This record gives sequence, C-alpha cells and structure tokens, in this order.
Amino acid sequence: MNAKGPTIQDVAVAANVSTATISRALSNPHLVSEKTRTAVLKAVEQTGYRINRAAQNLRKRQAGAILVLLPNLGNPFFSQILSGIESVLATSDLSVLIADTSGIKQDQLTSYFRDTRADGIILLDGGIPRDVLKELAETAPDNRIVFACEWKPGVELPSIRSDNRGGALQAVSHLVELGHQKIGHVAGPRNNVLTKERLLGFQNAMFDHGLDIEPDWVVDGGDFSLDAGAQAARQFVEMDNRPTAVFCGSDLIAMGFISELNKRGVSVPADMSVVGFDDIEIADRFIPSLTTVRQNRTQLGVLAATTLLGHLSGRDNLTSDNLQLVDVLLINRDSTAALAEK
Repeated sequence: MNAKGPTIQDVAVAANVSTATISRALSNPHLVSEKTRTAVLKAVEQTGYRINRAAQNLRKRQAGAILVLLPNLGNPFFSQILSGIESVLATSDLSVLIADTSGIKQDQLTSYFRDTRADGIILLDGGIPRDVLKELAETAPDNRIVFACEWKPGVELPSIRSDNRGGALQAVSHLVELGHQKIGHVAGPRNNVLTKERLLGFQNAMFDHGLDIEPDWVVDGGDFSLDAGAQAARQFVEMDNRPTAVFCGSDLIAMGFISELNKRGVSVPADMSVVGFDDIEIADRFIPSLTTVRQNRTQLGVLAATTLLGHLSGRDNLTSDNLQLVDVLLINRDSTAALAEK
C-alpha cells in the first residue's frame, strides 16, 4: 500500500474491480449494481481510503459550497437563520461560505458562479441593485439562487420570507386590545422591502381597526439600528401631542427607542407602550423585556437551504415563482401595558 496513504488503486485491488468502477461507484452509485456498491464500500473501509472531495468536485465542475450573502454580518438577527442553513447543509457534502454584501463588488458576486466557487446562493439582502441581481441570475445555472427573509420586488427568484404584513397586524391589534388608539410607527430603512411591508401592514391594521394615522407619528428610522431608534425617540419626545403606543420596525430600533425615552423621562410602558419586530436573543433580557413579533428565523434558514438543496440534488424543480411564507407570532412581554386611565 502507498506510504502516503491508500489510493483508489488499492481499493480496486481489494474490491477486485477496475479503478473506473470504483470511481463510478463513489461518484454515481446509482450507475452500479448493489453487489458492486457493497463490495466497493467494504474495500473503502478495509483500506481506509478517503475520497478527495475537492478533486471530485473539480472534475464535476462543482464547488462543493453554498454562498450565503447578508447585508450586515454584525447584526444578531442573522444568527438563527445561519444556524438553520448550517443544520441542513451539514447533512450534505456542501460547505457554507458567508459574505457581507457591504464589502463585495458586482464583478466579485458574479464570479462565484463563473469561476465555480459556489454551487448555489442564498440571498439575505434585498438591497442588492436590480441590475446586479439580474446579471447574477444570468450567470447562475438552473435558478440556483434563493431569497431568504429579504427579496427584491420585480426580480423573479424563489423566495422564503416571513409574514411581515401579518406581523404588523398582530402588533397593532395587541396595542388596540390594550386600549391604545393613538399609535405611531418607527419604520426601518426607507427603500428596504421589509420596511415597506411592515409599514403597509401597520397602515392596513390601523384602517381595519378604524383608527386614524397621524402623519407625524410615522417616523423614518433610517435603518434597523439602536441609533435609529434613539433618534426617533428624540423626535417623539419633542411632540406636544404624542402617541400612547409605538410599533417599531425591528427589535434594535425598539431597544434604542426605549433607552432614549427612559433617558428623557418617558417611562415604558407606563407612559408609552412599545412593540418590536424579530424577537432577537436579547429581547427577553432587555429592561423592560420587549413585546415583539417573533420571526421563526431558524425555519427561514432551514427552508431556504432545503429548497436550494432539493433543487441541486435533482429532487425538486425550483421555479422563479416559488414562494414560501413563514408564520410570525406576537410575544407579549413587559414593554406593553393597558392604557392608563386619566
């Protein structure tokens, strides 16, 4: 046996078949008989032969990896989605590559397919320009791109997303049940698809409950950050007439909002109830613990990876109109309370 380790020739001798048969049995087991598969697997075990996945992928013109693109690697929101993706791909021969889109140029994105560095892409960033997505889709063989969480309207790619409008409806309905009628909204980034969906859900919910929307109470947060929430709080504090409850477009916005309100003498929930969106890990540890709309982020990741893996393996036909909507749930904690009688 080779001093550097067992070779495919050693396996062929042990199984009493040709090296071509060994290669076929390991790469495309459905092309050989069950008797041959059994003999080959036994020989592999006896010799201790290790399959060179990199060489195998190179011969097949496959990368053996899935690329996950997200807009902010430091945002804790993405942790459970990535965990869900990893849990699925761990059962396959595919590894996971993670990249922050803020540091990637257009030609770098398209090169992942062109240079066979990724077999598929899971997109968590709907902010990538439409022309870049179009070029990326053109270089991707057989619809090997899936949107997860975010998406780009008008770009026809399979999408797994939360029920953002339904979540906003749950948030507003919860506040109405507590007696609140003067309800405001702190939105996320202006051009973000999640911002638009949650704002539309807020508007629809207010209409459904017969409540007026005060334009000054709908504030553009700028992004989904703590700073955006703090800035919005400063605007609300300066208002002579302000709402008794506010629905925020993300948990980080809500936490920044509450923190700044407390600094300025506005107590939550005594003076103002606040609802977030996402249910990130620290939401129940925040003071006060945050009432929020829980996204099943693990499920988003699992469905995205399962959908893409099913297509790559030939089990499922992935089409551009494939849409899976994941339910959300209002989690009632301490940042909301019944409207105090005055």
